[in-house]
Amino acid sequence: MSEKIATRVAYGKALLEFAPEHPELVVLDADLSGSTNAAVFGKAYPDRFFDLGIAEQNMIGVAAGLATCGKHVFASSFAMFSTGRAYEQVRTSVALPKLNVTVVGSHGGLSVGEDGPTHQCCEDLATMSILPNMTVLCPCDAFEMRLAVKALLEQSGPAYLRMARLATEQFTDAIPGYTFRIGKGVTLRPGKDVTIAATGMMVSMAMEAAKLLSQQGIDARVLNISTIKPLDHELLLQAAQETGCIVTTEEHSVIGGLGAAVASYLSETCPVPVIRHGVPDRFGRSGKAMDVLDYFGLNPAGIVEHVHKALALKKG
Repeated sequence: MSEKIATRVAYGKALLEFAPEHPELVVLDADLSGSTNAAVFGKAYPDRFFDLGIAEQNMIGVAAGLATCGKHVFASSFAMFSTGRAYEQVRTSVALPKLNVTVVGSHGGLSVGEDGPTHQCCEDLATMSILPNMTVLCPCDAFEMRLAVKALLEQSGPAYLRMARLATEQFTDAIPGYTFRIGKGVTLRPGKDVTIAATGMMVSMAMEAAKLLSQQGIDARVLNISTIKPLDHELLLQAAQETGCIVTTEEHSVIGGLGAAVASYLSETCPVPVIRHGVPDRFGRSGKAMDVLDYFGLNPAGIVEHVHKALALKKG
């Protein structure tokens, strides 16, 4: 794996890189551009960047207005605010009229760490996925974040893009010919005994878990599901049919996120054991990011434990 880079850092760099070929791109922020890294774009393109202050609802309203004038707007803040505080505006002003606005939620999940449960947004994928017309993305590393920003600029319609605070290993850049397509997952590791479907920072942990399982004689397939909506039904159906059980893993509540989407789809098409690994139905805790993740079992060992649960159901 290469150096550790936070997906929020890659986001700022990607906006800057693609700005010249997309003059319609306008970026908004809500007084957090240093943290979301939108400030990188703002410094280079001050006439295409607007900081709306601590007023997320207004930011989304302005984004919608700019979109009606032909702009492609990326509106960023912490996930807790862009999807929580401004939910009504996202729903009514962006999703309903199908505008070209990408709502960006930085600092998603437990890895916000010391900011604590008030800022550890573990509900954003759920709240955004339930909205009609909304595309929901959660890239696994910095390289994939760059590809996701590019893909969003090339498509029309509302979208939600989740970013992390924590710097994590970048590994997809080392995969020859790695491509990103909205609505398509990627098989990172073949396997016949069980499928681990992961999203966001849990993808690299799923790869580590697969190595641990291999030492136990268990051949685990690993999928990177970076698009939560629309879900890659074809890839998941094939995995369910060929491996007979699925474990989902996400830095998000087990309610309403990747696990819920996978379980809902497969229950109607190919009923196999689906075990959801993620944040239980509770708020987070304050502490160093990795300590908090370990406390909730969001690590390779936790994935291995859930794989054994899935295999037990499969054999039963």
